[in-house]
Amino acid sequence: MLQAKVEATAQRRMEPFTGFLAAILLGLGLTFAQVTPSMARAAPESFADLAEKVSPAVVNITTTTTIAAPTGDGPVVPEGSPFEDFFKRFGNPDAPNGPNGPQRSNALGSGFVISEDGYIVTNNHVIEGADEISIEFFSGKTLDAKIIGTDPKTDLALLKVESPEPLAYVSFGDSNVIRVGDWVMAMGNPLGQGFSVSAGIVSARNRALSGTYDDFIQTDAAINRGNSGGPLFDMDGEVIGVNTAILSPNGGSIGIGFSMASNVVSKVVQQLKDFGETRRGWLGVRIQDVTPDVAEAMGLKEQKGALVTDVPDGPAKDGGMLSGDVIVGFEGSPITDTRDLVRRVADADVGKAARVEVLREGKTQTLLITLGRREEAEATDTPVADAGPGAPAPKDVLGMTLNVLTPEQETELGLPQGTEGLVVTNVDEASEAFEKGLRSGDVITEAGQQKVVTVADLEARITEAKDAGRKSLLLLIRRGADPRFVALSVE
Repeated sequence: MLQAKVEATAQRRMEPFTGFLAAILLGLGLTFAQVTPSMARAAPESFADLAEKVSPAVVNITTTTTIAAPTGDGPVVPEGSPFEDFFKRFGNPDAPNGPNGPQRSNALGSGFVISEDGYIVTNNHVIEGADEISIEFFSGKTLDAKIIGTDPKTDLALLKVESPEPLAYVSFGDSNVIRVGDWVMAMGNPLGQGFSVSAGIVSARNRALSGTYDDFIQTDAAINRGNSGGPLFDMDGEVIGVNTAILSPNGGSIGIGFSMASNVVSKVVQQLKDFGETRRGWLGVRIQDVTPDVAEAMGLKEQKGALVTDVPDGPAKDGGMLSGDVIVGFEGSPITDTRDLVRRVADADVGKAARVEVLREGKTQTLLITLGRREEAEATDTPVADAGPGAPAPKDVLGMTLNVLTPEQETELGLPQGTEGLVVTNVDEASEAFEKGLRSGDVITEAGQQKVVTVADLEARITEAKDAGRKSLLLLIRRGADPRFVALSVE
């Protein structure tokens, strides 16, 4: 009896503690559940099975290029000179065409087979200028390849080999679903060492280096010279990138490599396969990003979209696009910035009637624009929309000395014929205008998205902006044939 009372008393004394402990454990359990991703994939114990699976589809590429003979007779070295051996070695007197004849140069790269009938993807810079292209397979077999098509803008090339039997190949995966931190594996021919595998993770996505259509996956998987054109695999053995470039102070891998995303590659490759060239959509506008000060000057709620700075003759002009429009949607998808718009338009079919959503004077409009072909547009000089003449009236405004543009200045400054506006003859170096890049010779053609012909027009726009409670005024500036918007403070 006494024992039972003691146990009951002890239990009652423990109840608050056990309840508190249970609450702690429950809380910890919830916390653990929240920080453990249900879909996360554990680090692989080995990449051996994956490497064995995809290796037969990865190839080494050797190119041969004939280099023209050097001009002139070259240096004359007396027999017995201490420099004689040096020039014999580096002048290559035993070359087939002699030391001063055409020489043959070899280069190495990587690639991968995408179909059993022998289509191979690599980088354009791997095969550019090559006279002969040799493909070495994992089995040791070699075949000669021909070029089907190239795209320097994305640094991609499509090759073709003829094989008596079907070839092992790999498929493209969806690079849009890859996440930062996911495991990836690179394969290729680094520094001419033959088939080699390296592994790492996705370090970043949507990197842009220098191209208009760049969409690079950054990885710390080792990528070196010779890896160019090789595949970057996900853990399912699908290609989610083409290894293209590295960031390095010494030419070797320091863990910053870049692979062109497969969703860009697959579209380019299909066009090269179908047409032997790319056929990208073209809207026909000049654009710039919407910066915070530009958004404020235009009264925009969000800093998104692509601001149209000029509408030359072309598809957009035919479809009713105007300078000053902000493109915020394309074919039902929102547009975040100029890069986003360029890529979406390029991916669209040439000749397609595309729905383009714009903001104009605070209201949303949808334009139907039949897309042209970018390659054809780039091959010709596109005329810029015309305007009319103006009359001189010099004055200092917003830190700039302004004068009405004359026909003589129009020619001197390389402006499109008929341009009207205010020419900047001097800029105060302490002014905001100077800070934002305005210089003598620039021409202001619009203020507040309205044309300006005289200084009085500009002053009226400044007054309107102040009366509307805006802190800045949007100016359209031309420097030669290139227009851009700049927002200047009016306070």
